Amino acid sequence: MKFLSAVLLSSFIVSGCGENSADASSSVYSSGGEGRSFGNINERSEFVLWNFDQGNTPQEIKLENAEAELVSGRSGKALKIRLLSRDNYISSFTFDAETAWDWSALGNFAFALDIANREPTSVHLYVKATDRDGKVHSRSFVVPENSSGTYFLELKGPDLSVDTGIRSNPPSWNTQFQEMIYRWGNKKLNLSAIESVEFSVTGVLEDKTLVIDNVRLIQPDSLDELYLVELVDKFGQNNKLEFANKVHSEEELKRLAEEELAQLRKTPWEGRSRFGGWAEGPRLKATGYFRTEKVNGKWALVDPDGYLFFSTGIANVRLANTSTITGYDFDHSLIPQRKPGDLTPEDSLGLNRVPDKAIPTRHVSSRLRADMFTWLPKYDEPLGMNYGYRREVHTGILERGETFSFYRANLQRKYGINDDKKLMEKWREVTVDRMLSWGFTSFGNWIDPDYYQLNRFPYFANGWIIGDFKTVSSGNDYWSPLPDPFDPLFKERAYITAEQISREVQDNPWCVGVFIDNEKSWGQEGSIKSQYGIVINTLSLDARNSPTKTQFLHLMRDKYKDVSKLNDAWNVKLDSWDEFSKGVSLAEFNDTVVSDLSAMLQHYADQYFKVVREAVKHYMPNHLYMGARFADWGMTPEVRGAAARYADVVSYNYYKEGVSDKFWHFLKEIDRPSIIGEFHNGSLDSGLLNPGLIHASSQADRGKKYAEYMNSVIDNPYFVGAHWFQYIDSPLTGRAYDGENYNVGFVSVADIPYSPLIESVKAVNKNLYQRRFGAL
Repeated sequence: MKFLSAVLLSSFIVSGCGENSADASSSVYSSGGEGRSFGNINERSEFVLWNFDQGNTPQEIKLENAEAELVSGRSGKALKIRLLSRDNYISSFTFDAETAWDWSALGNFAFALDIANREPTSVHLYVKATDRDGKVHSRSFVVPENSSGTYFLELKGPDLSVDTGIRSNPPSWNTQFQEMIYRWGNKKLNLSAIESVEFSVTGVLEDKTLVIDNVRLIQPDSLDELYLVELVDKFGQNNKLEFANKVHSEEELKRLAEEELAQLRKTPWEGRSRFGGWAEGPRLKATGYFRTEKVNGKWALVDPDGYLFFSTGIANVRLANTSTITGYDFDHSLIPQRKPGDLTPEDSLGLNRVPDKAIPTRHVSSRLRADMFTWLPKYDEPLGMNYGYRREVHTGILERGETFSFYRANLQRKYGINDDKKLMEKWREVTVDRMLSWGFTSFGNWIDPDYYQLNRFPYFANGWIIGDFKTVSSGNDYWSPLPDPFDPLFKERAYITAEQISREVQDNPWCVGVFIDNEKSWGQEGSIKSQYGIVINTLSLDARNSPTKTQFLHLMRDKYKDVSKLNDAWNVKLDSWDEFSKGVSLAEFNDTVVSDLSAMLQHYADQYFKVVREAVKHYMPNHLYMGARFADWGMTPEVRGAAARYADVVSYNYYKEGVSDKFWHFLKEIDRPSIIGEFHNGSLDSGLLNPGLIHASSQADRGKKYAEYMNSVIDNPYFVGAHWFQYIDSPLTGRAYDGENYNVGFVSVADIPYSPLIESVKAVNKNLYQRRFGAL
């Protein structure tokens, strides 16, 4: 690893930190305090932005909900930062330029720093580099417990210009330093005007302490030109690394399978009811189906036999997301297209293999992707059964193409079964045995419907409302625009969806409830425009083309009667309600406008949840309606309130390290049974390229973080369960739909369980009901 010379870089860094400006009179720097500058360039031939040896904290370092002090480092001084995250949702330290830094003349380089963690717990940090144009480059990484190392944020290099279809690529630098994992944002910042580099923790249950030093710019000694070539071995594993649980032969795979199968059980744990409820606890009213009840101030599920039930388990137990894009395609005219009225989104389909007549037209559509694999089977081989096709993707290098499921191929190898029906029967049997053996009580969302009638393990059914109904926009629309629930076609599609789910469930008492839709971009608190984007954007539409806009027109006309009164209240100049109907743009938001925006958003959300609830209850009156699984980045008080009025259980996906009142203060106000639909963590010691949304330092740390998260949920009186996402690791080269390549599975691509995680899960589940309900 090379350091940039002081002579070369001194002209690229904003000055004002002259070597004679050091002042050692202040060794402690806290939020709101004043720091001092120090010399940028030391006597060695390397470029250091800050090394703290001058005995003070530079004024460029800003703290939020944190405090810092100078301490003795390995050589000279270092900066100890305590992140006050136990009592604050976000805590951070930021390198903030007084005048933007100009690093535009550099070659390939990165922002780097040494970090020591002297505590027994790991620290997951989010990183954001921001330029003067407002572009953000976001990354994340973990500092292991009791460790020290160097971490770098690549700001210029060939990899930043390559679209691979993978969420985070393999390392391209030849270095022993740890690269921060790309998360989102603009990979090409304005390097002539870098404003800040921020490090933060979010949603953490305890304070975190780090020691930083030698903040600097570095260059690679060399780049690995073949970092994307032959990345995947024949088992779908990382071909370039050795790691625990890596499989090297089919014989090894079969041996591991036999050892595990001999230890699995077929029935729930002792002390559990047949549905997994608390058989040793009080018995309440039994209705033959799952329901909710508040017991001693705590919301609870009650199983069909009347026992208290807490839903702990795994979501996304299906093969739909195990496929990856191979870089091959076919004559598109030979590929069947989506049929009118289709109810299944592309990413929820199974393998969706191409017709035999298309196979001779197979050709390379991306050499970059094709060269990532050391092996792919022929179509007429038994393992060729694992090919599929995606007609559309959400994000990636290709708009469509051939896929392959290494996970399913490994199931064939380990069980020696080539018949599809028998193989899937074996997979389902082993999966349920695992859930029972690990002490889980149910599956989560997105379970293959073929599990629905096994009558061995509780589950949640799911569906999407898709169709040609009109839509509205929040301004985000990450996965897709929002439905217009006042469009009659939306109601029609909602009923069709509920009817289809009903046919799959068949009024089965093992079905806890039904999730409909997922992570819609309802809006986000933080600004008026982000919270009320649905309303603001819909107001600009012509009511003739938007049923929701028509509703907003009626609401405002009913309230104000005369448009002049609206003008006075909103400080606008509209000639008539007809002008309002054709479209109104808002730039200023006084208190009255905000109140009206809130009323319209509530009206919109009420309609959505009312329609969906009525559809679910029409066809499935005995099952719980579980809501739409809010993402923490995509919900507002108005939408949460609507869900609480219509859903039997309000559902949330929350990717942090635990739940606390720092974020979840609104649960007391809503006072409805709630459930976590998704959470996870992962680690790089799995051979995968991305740990997932929450980073752990190892497989053992994954187990530790699992226990911390689950216990925080169990201890909260409003939650009735939490579901881990997902059962199987993402493909190494990214799932076909959007490139997710996360180590978030309970099992690897070779279907081998992660033992440290599972042991932690067993410990949590062993004490699940006693911790939740105590001595009732």
